[in-house]
Amino acid sequence: MTSDVMQVEDYLAQGGVLTAPGNVPARYRGELLRLMGSFVDSQLAASAGFAGAINWAPGIKERIAASRITLEKADHAERVLAVMGDFGTDTARYQRQHDWAARVARDADLGPARQSGDMRLSVFHYPLSGWTDAVVMNVLQGLATGVQMTELTRLSYAPLAETFREIAPREARHAALGLEGLARLAGTDAAGARASIAYWTPRVAAGFGLSDSARFAMLAQMGLRRRDNDALRAEWQALLAEKLAECGL
Repeated sequence: MTSDVMQVEDYLAQGGVLTAPGNVPARYRGELLRLMGSFVDSQLAASAGFAGAINWAPGIKERIAASRITLEKADHAERVLAVMGDFGTDTARYQRQHDWAARVARDADLGPARQSGDMRLSVFHYPLSGWTDAVVMNVLQGLATGVQMTELTRLSYAPLAETFREIAPREARHAALGLEGLARLAGTDAAGARASIAYWTPRVAAGFGLSDSARFAMLAQMGLRRRDNDALRAEWQALLAEKLAECGL
């Protein structure tokens, strides 16, 4: 049995791909479920947060954009949760286990830590404070998600990688909708936008994880990661600077 497991791990380390739960080693299964749980929880929390922002929208176009993001993030969670179901997760119970709209105080400092079994990225524990703030958060986190999608769409578990490839264009559209809104806000509430940028930048950055993560080498060997946290964060920072400059912010 040990020999069989090692053969699978060697296969993964060489770029191999797994296609079904039955041939997944226990450690790989645990890491894959952890990854999926973080994504599902983050999407459900994001959906709940943007649901509350719909009524802040200053016009119908913005209301439609917020509604679309709310709907599609819940749909993304459902798609990945279905893959978790293939591994025996009770999907009905899972989606009820937390209050996805719950938030901490706005001035709390969570860093990258997960909270009490809730696997959402720490950024999704902070509350939105108005329309400008919601747009800015959507832009910053949307760009971060786009960077992270380059990893997720190349995972070694093929059914999940394919699910992420279906999700990626819609996540990109969410960021694009946010950038459209931010460009408008640059002309009407530039000061508010800059304040929100300053608030959300370190919180979104924390979502990339710790520098020199001890787990990265293990995940890379399993084909669940390719680039380390610092490389992903640096790409996001460069992309963010570029987009903010285009908006005049």
